[in-house]
Amino acid sequence: MNGTQWIIFILIIQVIHFLGTWKLYVKAGRKAWEAAIPVYNAIVLMKIINRPKWWVILLFIPIINLLMFPVVWVETLRSFGKNSLIDTWLAILTLGLYIYYVNYFTDVTYVENRDLHPKTALGEWVSSIVFAIVAATLVHTYVIQPYVIPTSSLEKTLLVGDFLFVSKFHYGARVPMTTIAAPMVHDTLPILKTRSYVADVDPATYKTSFWNKLQLPYMRLPGFKNIKRNEIVVFSWPADTVYQFFKQQEGVRKPIDKKSNYVKRAVGIPGDSLSIVDGYVHINGKKTVLPYRAKPMFSHTVTVEQKFTNAAIDALGRENFAGNVVRIPNSSLKLENADQVISAMHMEVIKTDSVYTYYSGNVSNNRVRDYLKSEDVSNMAIFNLTEEEATNFTGKEGIVSIKKLAFTNKNTSLFPQDPAHPGTLDNMQSIYIPEQGKTVPINIDALPIYEKIIKEYEGNTLKVNGNQILINGEVADTYTFKQDYYWMMGDNRHRSEDSRTWGYVPEDHIVGTPVFIWMSIDGINDGMKNWKIRWDRVFTTVHGDGEPTSYFKYFIIALAGWFVFDYFRKKKKTDEK
Repeated sequence: MNGTQWIIFILIIQVIHFLGTWKLYVKAGRKAWEAAIPVYNAIVLMKIINRPKWWVILLFIPIINLLMFPVVWVETLRSFGKNSLIDTWLAILTLGLYIYYVNYFTDVTYVENRDLHPKTALGEWVSSIVFAIVAATLVHTYVIQPYVIPTSSLEKTLLVGDFLFVSKFHYGARVPMTTIAAPMVHDTLPILKTRSYVADVDPATYKTSFWNKLQLPYMRLPGFKNIKRNEIVVFSWPADTVYQFFKQQEGVRKPIDKKSNYVKRAVGIPGDSLSIVDGYVHINGKKTVLPYRAKPMFSHTVTVEQKFTNAAIDALGRENFAGNVVRIPNSSLKLENADQVISAMHMEVIKTDSVYTYYSGNVSNNRVRDYLKSEDVSNMAIFNLTEEEATNFTGKEGIVSIKKLAFTNKNTSLFPQDPAHPGTLDNMQSIYIPEQGKTVPINIDALPIYEKIIKEYEGNTLKVNGNQILINGEVADTYTFKQDYYWMMGDNRHRSEDSRTWGYVPEDHIVGTPVFIWMSIDGINDGMKNWKIRWDRVFTTVHGDGEPTSYFKYFIIALAGWFVFDYFRKKKKTDEK
């Protein structure tokens, strides 16, 4: 739904409101026409039901208004003596249309000074719950949202089991686009494990169904900063087609704001020319300098004197083990199809000598193992380490050397998934990070880089006729971008699915930035009995210079101070009585 369609929809709602309530406005001593003026009619209605005018604002905030409409329907009925439980349920189940019946077919009297307090304990409880949900949804949707780190893609900066507060107001909160959705949840209803929203997207055309006609256009509230290069950002995963993480199911297309949330580092921002050389990001031809707290990890070949001991593995970190090393006689490499077999196993060359070539990987098929005459190398293995760790561990626990491994086998599973543009995780030719309003030349060679932007992210039709490119039916040799884009990567470079796989992240997919770790649990995926709280990470900030500092003890001191203050304040009031 574009801006014009949304205005028309609002006007239709106003007409429905006028036809269903104008007689009630008159019975409350107002004029009939006051029920027809958009916004003003809501202000007048708040006076009629004796509720504060600021409620009007809540009626126009997406998602929040879904919670407020039933409240206003019930309050309107109660203002005209309809207080029974049946009246309440009829208002909710008919989506407010019960008010039409009251307006035209009943002789009700306006209760001007009705008691606004619930008459039962249950009513008081329900009222409190409703407004707690409204307040929580408002904060969750537009201010700050809790988030937990599920994978190790930003290890060592953010750890699996870190519980974050993600700020949505730094970059400006994205107004929800999916208007028919359950509050306080993302794309899935807890327990039921079903979709939490009403919307469909055609996987072939990306066109939306009838329900998506109620989708809002992309809008963002004003923020106080732009995304800076190398900041950690939470965003909607552009390539999301999963119903549920870590579960094999048929893919599904989702609306933008219902795509799964990812957290990565924005290594490339609009206008940058970005390349990757041996795993290092280069911006405009210069190696980028990461913040102090960023500790990128790479695959390293670790060599020990004889065989790996438990002491060496523990020192390197068992969770950092990334694979075996095998050696294949050079004579076997001359066998027919040997190179195809090795390529299919995604093995990377580590080194070669006069007799053997050494690979990272694992030959698990015995027939293939016999064919290649491969052998496991007992004193070599692959570990995921930071460069600092690689330096510090060398010479300890029998470790002879640690060398960084850069992947060199080109494949088409990486962005842009095109045979003409093969790449590796560690080496990528320079690409332009699109900036809103900038124009780039388009030809058959460059098209795969920008195809998804043109078709899916910016909603154009795209056809190729020989060497001719047609955008929206017209021949094009240039393209002007409608929004900004970003290049997101994990710090754990060989354990991160990021822009190297699925490409650019559009601005309308940006959610916010993590600002605070309020809890951190080691072993979060290993069952509650194995949980261990990382106390040094509790109440620490995500960004900043130097090592993270825990403010938990200061929180405890402040909390204790408040309890002491509150105790003496109450005691003083009691003594004064």
